Amino acid sequence: MIDSKLKSFVESVFNIIVGFMINFFANMFILPLFGMPFDLTNFGLIGILYTIISVSRSYTLRRLFVHGFYEDVFLKVFKK
Repeated sequence: MIDSKLKSFVESVFNIIVGFMINFFANMFILPLFGMPFDLTNFGLIGILYTIISVSRSYTLRRLFVHGFYEDVFLKVFKK
């Protein structure tokens, strides 16, 4: 069964929402360890930028695999 574009997008967004929540709370603890001041606005903006990147990446990879990337490219390269 081939996934629709909408289903792939919704799956990617749901995955990224969960990732954003994890990222946001992790930033609260990790970034101050590297000298970045504790600032919820900065943590939120960083999270939003990485979320946009992640949605694009996840959706693109999902569509590649739905359209045969695994069978057409991946298996041929690593089957040797």
